[in-house]
Amino acid sequence: MRIYNSLSREIEEVVPVKKGKIGMYTCGMTVYDYAHIGHGRKYVYDDVLRRILANNGWEVTHVQNVTDVGHLVSDEDEGEDKMEKGAKRAGKTVWEVARFFEKDFFETNDRLNILRPTVVARATDYISEMIELAAKLVGKGFAYDTPEAVYFDVGRWPRYDGLFGMKMSEKQTAVREGVRSGTYKKHPEDFALWFKRVGRFANHQMHWDSPWGDGFPGWHIECSAMAMKYLGATVDIHTGGVEHQMVHHPNEIAQSEGATSKQFVKYWVHYAHLMMDGAKMAKSVGNVLMVKDVEARGFSPMALRYLYLTAHYRTPLNFTWSSMAAAQRAYDKLKEFVVVARQKGTGVRAELSREKLKKLEGYGDRFGAAINNDMKLPEAMAVVWEMMKSNVPDLDKAEALLDWDGVLGLNLSAALVGGKAEPPIEVRELAAVRDTLRQQGFYVRADETRVEIEKMGWEVEDTKMGPKLKKITNY
Repeated sequence: MRIYNSLSREIEEVVPVKKGKIGMYTCGMTVYDYAHIGHGRKYVYDDVLRRILANNGWEVTHVQNVTDVGHLVSDEDEGEDKMEKGAKRAGKTVWEVARFFEKDFFETNDRLNILRPTVVARATDYISEMIELAAKLVGKGFAYDTPEAVYFDVGRWPRYDGLFGMKMSEKQTAVREGVRSGTYKKHPEDFALWFKRVGRFANHQMHWDSPWGDGFPGWHIECSAMAMKYLGATVDIHTGGVEHQMVHHPNEIAQSEGATSKQFVKYWVHYAHLMMDGAKMAKSVGNVLMVKDVEARGFSPMALRYLYLTAHYRTPLNFTWSSMAAAQRAYDKLKEFVVVARQKGTGVRAELSREKLKKLEGYGDRFGAAINNDMKLPEAMAVVWEMMKSNVPDLDKAEALLDWDGVLGLNLSAALVGGKAEPPIEVRELAAVRDTLRQQGFYVRADETRVEIEKMGWEVEDTKMGPKLKKITNY
């Protein structure tokens, strides 16, 4: 497989650190508000990338963070904490807001048929790892203590300037309304590893003891600490939105490599934005739609997923209701075709002629070439429709579609008469909990969770793509 590396700005062959295994870290949500369909585009691409890697035979460990502390209104670690802001708006505690929106986020992703990560890592569960990493950076002279925060000194790490093609002179800090720069920074680009509970953060709801006093971690350090805990000093693939190339990901690289003296990530993958009326879909712009808004207009989440697949991940996609309608028609046609082909093909199956077999194999090769060449999903979808129009027998087309859907994730098998039942959200959540327990070595608790799942009428099969749920017959 080949993928575009945003750091080298070249398409590179994926060669994992450990043979046969891939460690993949994906930037998760800051859970202070509802996820919108712009977020959905990013997480569907993460899901497809993971499915492609598994389709190539690699065992994928997918780690995704949940940011429930430390992300300020500016990515440069300035201004108000987003979680505190969300709590004030909702009239709830930060902890209540975090759990509410985390649950909503994963339930939304379930509706888009996004596989749960192998490990879901909440920032607040890894404070000790963040403190340890910050202390290592202070000890090595890459960070310094001030009355307001512990800052990483970008001047001590010369490679910082120019990462992802971004020069420090081109970056602007403290430009948003309500954003305030750190008083004690040596350089404007220095970033916080640990905020102290003083001054503007004197009443911060989330706080912990540290060698530098009572406080809370910065946003950037959480990803480094959790990625390295589960995936080692060098991570194979790290994904995020294109906006992370400016500040967040350079900061991750600097602090991680400053601490370990090893390459932090081999392949950086960044996704372009979902647009609406020519502007990036974002809460700050006020043009957001949620999956439930799309459903309220009569469209299915799987049709929305189909729409995402029609654009390359590095190309902005403009959302319109007419494009959504076209995606729904196309998705319905695929779904109906699979059902009808299976119903008609219940008798004796004819052997394919050499000509048709060669044609079908050619479609499979072209589909595989498209997904493995920088995840060119529009090309893969073009192969789908070319095959659909061919003279290959319908039942063989349907079997190919169902096979390819293991990568596309459109859940076409759910439409079959007598097809696979869809597990309820409660069962999916328990399966995700069990998988995390297994990854962390809590095998007894994981087995107890499996028993709970079985009592609900489902069995779990562990696959390279994560836990697979199957309805227990005659339950």
